[in-house]
Amino acid sequence: MGRYFGTDGVRGLANAELGPELALRIARSAAQVLGGQAAAGDGSRAVAVVGRDPRASGEMLEAAVCAGLTAAGVDALRVGVLPTPAVAHLTAHHRAAFGVMISASHNPMPDNGIKLFAAGGHKLADDVEDAIEARMDGEGEVVEPPTGDRIGRVLDAGADAAGVYLAHLADVAPSAATGLTVVVDCANGAASSVAPQAYETAGARVVAINADTDGYSINDGCGSTHIDVVAAAVREHGADLGIAHDGDADRCLAVDHTGTPVDGDAILAVLALAMKDAGTLREDTLVATVMSNLGLHIAMRAAGVTVRTTAVGDRYVVEELRSGAFSLGGEQSGHVVVPDHATTGDGILTALLLMSRMTTTGRSLADLASVVSALPQVLINVPVVDKRSVAEADVVRAAVAGAEAELGDAGRVLLRPSGTEQLVRVMVEASTQSHAQQVAGRIAEVVGGVGR
Repeated sequence: MGRYFGTDGVRGLANAELGPELALRIARSAAQVLGGQAAAGDGSRAVAVVGRDPRASGEMLEAAVCAGLTAAGVDALRVGVLPTPAVAHLTAHHRAAFGVMISASHNPMPDNGIKLFAAGGHKLADDVEDAIEARMDGEGEVVEPPTGDRIGRVLDAGADAAGVYLAHLADVAPSAATGLTVVVDCANGAASSVAPQAYETAGARVVAINADTDGYSINDGCGSTHIDVVAAAVREHGADLGIAHDGDADRCLAVDHTGTPVDGDAILAVLALAMKDAGTLREDTLVATVMSNLGLHIAMRAAGVTVRTTAVGDRYVVEELRSGAFSLGGEQSGHVVVPDHATTGDGILTALLLMSRMTTTGRSLADLASVVSALPQVLINVPVVDKRSVAEADVVRAAVAGAEAELGDAGRVLLRPSGTEQLVRVMVEASTQSHAQQVAGRIAEVVGGVGR
């Protein structure tokens, strides 16, 4: 059986690795596994919510996904260009059997991807993904294609879809940004319309940049992967803070009034302390991934907050949150999950909660974020031919072990294959930037040599 799903859905070069044929197979197989009564052939039809970011290839893939869904007897409810967390929310709102988001998140425009949500807007468990992949490869029970009135229909949600999501955000964080001036970098992506609206509704004066949805400029020199852009705009406009989203707005990074970056670790710390003060941080526990800086762990320990660690990927954060009924988790990259209000990472909601902490305390973002003193951290992405075999090579393991011995308790090494690209990521933390750079460079050289 092939392996199609990575850490966040199926992703690849649009119309090459991920073409309409594969999109149709994914959608049809997902419908057979997740469609409930639609797959049972009893004449009723389930509904799947379908959204996308504005990539040009999204139109093609949306058509293929809708064809696959309707061919399996599921109605496709198109909600148009919306953030990933909006699609998750609408999946729950409409009591849909599942949801489909067509996006490659922070990847460049030529890529695209397909993310699936189960009923209620939750990420799929591994065994469910396995079942979908088995269907894609022709394994399991043969399902007779529906005919006649059992074939699914394509429906359009219209402008109401964005309105439902915006109303949800306003309900969670009313007046969160009153009196603040915020610059928002929309990455020319799915946040381009709804993020400025959400922040204005919350009371902010909004300066929106990179809010073009032409389909070709998404993530191009902007957004959360180019934080310097929003930093410059904050200084230019004298704003209180800046928010940078990725292409599908399931994450956000921030900068303070000086343009200094505030990463996901600092955002998590600010929100964890806010929730602890409010008595809503259940079990006084924060869920983070292995990529989070040691500085976050130190700051949370001092505040009496326990940090539980997961593998990289917001799906694993969500699994840990659900298993322990915890109320806050996320990643250094800016994915933040607040289960009381969202089933997946929501960059716009995160930004609203961050601004709410500023307004309720009267403190600047720079002051709030100073709770975390991050250890110098270096991350090197090494292109390779076969990421799995390289990461498991004996010579690579030996290089990592040697580096760990050298760093001792004053740092750490994390080496892992990317979940979405043919890369091996080498992350090193040390007491100084130069030491971290030296150690990471040595390991990356070994990885590159093996990976060629």
